[in-house]
Amino acid sequence: MKRKNALITGASRGIGLAIASCLKKQGINILAPDRKKLNLLCEDSINNYLASLKCPIDILVNNAGINILGSIENLTEQSINETMQVNLLAPLRIIRKIAPQMIGRKYGRIVNIGSIWGIVTKPGRITYTLTKSGLGGLTRSMAVELAPHSVLVNCVAPGYVNTEMTKANNTKKELEKIKNTIPMQRLCEPSEVAELVSFLCSDKNTYITGQIIAIDGGYLCV
Repeated sequence: MKRKNALITGASRGIGLAIASCLKKQGINILAPDRKKLNLLCEDSINNYLASLKCPIDILVNNAGINILGSIENLTEQSINETMQVNLLAPLRIIRKIAPQMIGRKYGRIVNIGSIWGIVTKPGRITYTLTKSGLGGLTRSMAVELAPHSVLVNCVAPGYVNTEMTKANNTKKELEKIKNTIPMQRLCEPSEVAELVSFLCSDKNTYITGQIIAIDGGYLCV
């Protein structure tokens, strides 16, 4: 069997790094461009990077994301535009470029990394919730459109994950309180998200598409 190629955005740390490591162990060739190679804030950078690819993409994981906290009173145009671009428009543009290849080969796996904050929300996450909700809509729309071509599209929505972003947005005291609101009484590890993504990207997944799958330790149940 030919070696599959996976393009993963935001794979330098956290969930993205765990996904890259998990897929690499399965013998998948990993393309994990840094910001110099692929600047998601710049449409030209996206187009130029995708045009430079020398191999077909079998697996796409849109993982990169930013979470700029702010209430409606202190949102800036820059924070709105950057969050929209990185979290929603960049994944759309990457899928638009890569999907035709997958259609032509009658094979593809696309996983968008969303968030439970695309399903529920809390104060200060207006643009984050907006974009992650939109990513869920993009997932469903693309799943319907690409299903006849054997291309499966899903969205994984992590809850509180033990990453730098989570620690940056919450103090140690706040994290301890958060753990008490999660039925499993702990944060999710990046490797646990990676295992779920790995299954959705694998040939073992033959029928799951268009789904938003929360991995949150039961947080959304309470």
